[in-house]
Amino acid sequence: MGPVNCPFCSPENDEIILQNAFWYARWDKYPVSKGHMLVIPFRHVQNCFDLSEEERNSLFELLGACKKLIDKQHAPDGYNIGANIGYVAGQSVMHCHIHVIPRYAGDIDHPRGGVRGVIPAKKDY
Repeated sequence: MGPVNCPFCSPENDEIILQNAFWYARWDKYPVSKGHMLVIPFRHVQNCFDLSEEERNSLFELLGACKKLIDKQHAPDGYNIGANIGYVAGQSVMHCHIHVIPRYAGDIDHPRGGVRGVIPAKKDY
């Protein structure tokens, strides 16, 4: 169990949409797009680099299940998957979590560069 104030350490049963032995998925409370999910390890670890081998190996299993569910409910045109690691990278909750962000044609004018957009001047190359 992690820190007392960690919002990801003790999920409510109704928050958990999908899960496996090491991870759970829930809808993001502040979604970037329709269907935005978070994939969160049950064990409190600060970031992806602190995961056990078993946690790393089971991550893509749950990411695939999230994609199937989002595809069925929202039919997006693409996805961004990512993690913010450390305060300077934008991590605001210091419990590892992976964003699964559905993307839709026309949601931004020029999507080229994708995740490179975290530093806007480096997005176009």
